[in-house]
Amino acid sequence: MADPIRVVGGGLAGCEAARFLAGRGHRVQLLEMRPLRGTPAHQTENLGELVCTNSFKSQDPRNAHGQLKREMASLGSLLLQVADTTRVPAGSALAVDRGLFAQGMTEAVRGDKGIQVVREEAEELPDGPGIVATGPLTSDALSKAIQSRLGEGSLSFFDAIAPIVHGESLDESIAFRAGRFGEDSDYMNCPMDQEEYLAFLAALREADLHQGHDFDSAPYFEGCLPVEVMAERGEDTLRFGPMKPIGLEDPRTGLRPYAVVQLRREDRGGQMWNLVGFQTRLKVGEQGRVFRMIPGLAEAEFLRWGSIHRNSYLNFPARLTAWGGLQDRHDLLFAGQITGVEGYTESAASGLLAALNLDRILRGQAATLPPPTSMLGGLYRYLRESKPAHFQPMNSNWGLVDPLPQRIRDKKKKREKLAQRAQEDFENWLSDAVEKT
Repeated sequence: MADPIRVVGGGLAGCEAARFLAGRGHRVQLLEMRPLRGTPAHQTENLGELVCTNSFKSQDPRNAHGQLKREMASLGSLLLQVADTTRVPAGSALAVDRGLFAQGMTEAVRGDKGIQVVREEAEELPDGPGIVATGPLTSDALSKAIQSRLGEGSLSFFDAIAPIVHGESLDESIAFRAGRFGEDSDYMNCPMDQEEYLAFLAALREADLHQGHDFDSAPYFEGCLPVEVMAERGEDTLRFGPMKPIGLEDPRTGLRPYAVVQLRREDRGGQMWNLVGFQTRLKVGEQGRVFRMIPGLAEAEFLRWGSIHRNSYLNFPARLTAWGGLQDRHDLLFAGQITGVEGYTESAASGLLAALNLDRILRGQAATLPPPTSMLGGLYRYLRESKPAHFQPMNSNWGLVDPLPQRIRDKKKKREKLAQRAQEDFENWLSDAVEKT
């Protein structure tokens, strides 16, 4: 009997890869170093633990993230299955109860007879067929082994986490439930007038930050900028970003606020609420002082403070094959955020694609990639065709896919057409890519 395929890393990409391969009849060993060795961001030993937001973003296929979810569903995504049973209200976004989701992922993987979960740190790359999906917080030992094999150091950027407050500590005489344009009422909103906003901005700019010897040597990921970094970019940057008031009306005045802080629930019971877009590296004491200036949060009980950690990733276009394998070992692939995809669903989708291609390689077939008209195909084209000297992480967006042959001025109709074409082309590719067993 052949040795099992080794999948290193029990995050979203690793879980998806293990489940896909087991579903194709392979024996899989899933290696996860927690709880033997922790990371700066994880809190539990559960598989598929979410370390930043609890949201998987939009489900609307006209949105790039929504279309990626449709492609993942076609691949049998475990993430989407578990998210559907652990979701919490979040309007058009797919958000989950963080604890229940990780428990569901762990139970699903452990319950698969084709997967053996092994709790140990991988210090070297797998000898035989495998997938490395250890994420941006890869251990030092494995990072050195990877760098030695690829002949260069990892690239890196900084990622930040937003604070969470207790729902009972919100002042609901000020904070109100509503979604933008009345689409839903799944968010709590803390309105600010101009004077309150400017005072908050000044306090944010003057607040004391955690310092680190390498904070200035690596960039932040633009899709997850710390709130204090955005504050430095201009007086209105926050007001046109995470604090935009568009589509909201303060019930106390009947008017649109000057700015607003939105909170999204973290759990089904509504006890934990995440400050949307408020990733930060402020010192803990400063977070309490500055964020309690937000109307409605004066007595806020913080259940988790914001924090920041360094994320590493590989120079995909310079060192890996088009499908994420080693140049001299096509049966050893990389998946997840370590490849330079950014975001939960992007990481999970790359795990599915890596598993599909490893299955094909082990069956004597050539690796294959989705067409660039699809979201996953467009994302992988970006990974392999970017200029190595300027390579940066990327998440889903419609700019990744081929343009439509005809020009459509209506943005809504244009995205409907893009999504329809993406799904049709993806399904056609998939029917040829996965051989019936």
